Amino acid sequence: MRHHLLKSFAIIMAMPMAAMPASMVAAQNTDIDPDKSAQGDVALTVYNNGQALVQDERQINLPQGRSIQRFPDVSAQIRAETVTLTGPGIGIVEQNFDYDLLTPAKLMEKAVGQNITLVRTNPATGVESRVRAKVLAANGGVVLQIGDQIEVLRDDGLPVRVIFDRVPPNLRAKPTLSVTLESAKGGMTPTRLTYLTPAMGWKSDYVTLFDEDKGTIDVQGWVTLTNNTGTDYTNANILLVAGNTNSGGGRGNYNARGVSWPTGTIEEAGTESNDRERLGDFYLYPLPERTTVANAQQKQVSFLDVKGAKARKVYEFTNSWMSTNEAASASSVLKFSTSRSGGLGDQLPQGVIRVYMRDKRGDPQFIGENQIEATPMGSAMSIRTGDAFDVKVKTVVEERTRLSNRRWRTKMRYEITNARSTISKVDLAQSGLWGDVRIVEESMTSTRVSADKTEWSVDVPANGAVTITATFDTRY
Repeated sequence: MRHHLLKSFAIIMAMPMAAMPASMVAAQNTDIDPDKSAQGDVALTVYNNGQALVQDERQINLPQGRSIQRFPDVSAQIRAETVTLTGPGIGIVEQNFDYDLLTPAKLMEKAVGQNITLVRTNPATGVESRVRAKVLAANGGVVLQIGDQIEVLRDDGLPVRVIFDRVPPNLRAKPTLSVTLESAKGGMTPTRLTYLTPAMGWKSDYVTLFDEDKGTIDVQGWVTLTNNTGTDYTNANILLVAGNTNSGGGRGNYNARGVSWPTGTIEEAGTESNDRERLGDFYLYPLPERTTVANAQQKQVSFLDVKGAKARKVYEFTNSWMSTNEAASASSVLKFSTSRSGGLGDQLPQGVIRVYMRDKRGDPQFIGENQIEATPMGSAMSIRTGDAFDVKVKTVVEERTRLSNRRWRTKMRYEITNARSTISKVDLAQSGLWGDVRIVEESMTSTRVSADKTEWSVDVPANGAVTITATFDTRY
């Protein structure tokens, strides 16, 4: 009930704000022009973890001695403990962040104990009547005293407006930082306001067009910058920092719905470097031009554009130890490099790679996406785009023999079928080979790719099948 009344009250109060004379607001807020930003020369350093460093250089006309200076147009989610204000000959005595913003509901809350004017319109005649009322309470509903009577402002559908005599001095039209300063001398003084704010961040997205016939990919990298700080940043100089700075919290690999997202694999981490600017262990991506980032806005800027890099498609299937499957789909995987020679030629900030292919009509069609971690230049990448329709793998435990108390022999059979009209390359892997596990017999030579996994690279003929057998000797 309380929520309903507050919601109804907000609807009732929406009209008087528009009708309120501008002079009423200006009388108490002469330092605020709602149509003009009070920011100066703004620089934003935006991090991957949803946090930004704001540096705002403003020219302020200071009196000599102690004064209170207000800084509107700061982030509504400013981390007040991170604020610093510097300038020649000034010192900070005290600072306060006024986050009570001017809204209809806040106006009524601050008007408790004060007099207001109710304007009621007769729905039959259209005649307005005005009456003075004292606000007794605005907690779950508005209680008024009109003359000797107590009345509740109701949402009964009758047109009612409220006119306030003034704006309370502690309500702000914009998020405002108030700072008490000591200034050694008066006059125009250059100052720099610096603070951290959450609710601003950026992420990378990659649009990849794969040409299977040519064995190449075109990659367009986009930065998506998001501002939910409650404040616009006008004509800002923006620097993006790629990497995860420590902000006291953990992170997981989840998509926008909070569901675990499959991750692309760095098969071999790169060792190449380029001349891109760095800050400690982080790469910097400055936007080429100043730009305005409005509140509740997403802005996209291109940072990578590569044509014709080498790529190939393979199918992968990994069988867990002692597992039997009935014709399961292999994974369709796109492989490429981020190296300077034949690859993308750049490091990749973490983000989502979306892969497209052209159909017979020449139109690009989406075939899958994958999350990648921050990837050094020169890395070998493996991006799983989905499950194959026509390439299946059946695994069978043909025989398992106990040779002694601590020794077993296991014979496996892997049947790979290909319903495609072209040869399919399948990387077939057997995992779970921990400890002393030896392959004593196999129909095709495998390669040990990790401590617990061996792999066969198989060319499966068009509309054909290949069977691989292997015998494992396990010692515990």
